[in-house]
Amino acid sequence: MLEAFADLPWPKIAGVWLLLINLHTFTAFWFDKRAALRGSWRTPESNLLTAAFLGGSPGAFLARRVFRHKTRKQPFVGQLKTIAFLQIVAAGGAIGWHVGGMMYG
Repeated sequence: MLEAFADLPWPKIAGVWLLLINLHTFTAFWFDKRAALRGSWRTPESNLLTAAFLGGSPGAFLARRVFRHKTRKQPFVGQLKTIAFLQIVAAGGAIGWHVGGMMYG
C-alpha cells in the first residue's frame, strides 16, 4: 500500500495530512464541547493536544473560537500555544532549509 504513496510529491501528502488532521482536531473539540454541555464522558485533554501536535493546531484554534471551548483553561491554553509556536518555528526552519538548499545547492 505504501507503494501507492511513493510517487506522490511530499507537499501533496503533507497537504492531505494537514487537511485530515485539522478536520479531526476540529471535530474532536466539537465532540468534547457537546459532552461538556451534556455532562457526559469527555475527550482527554492529552488527546486534544496530541491532535494539535500532529499538525491540527489551526483546527484547534478555530474550534476554540467557534465553540468557545477551552478558552480559559490553564495549563491547556499555554500548552496549545507552545505547540503552535514550535510548529511555526519548525515550518520556518523547514522553509529556510529548503530555500537555502535551492540557493546554494
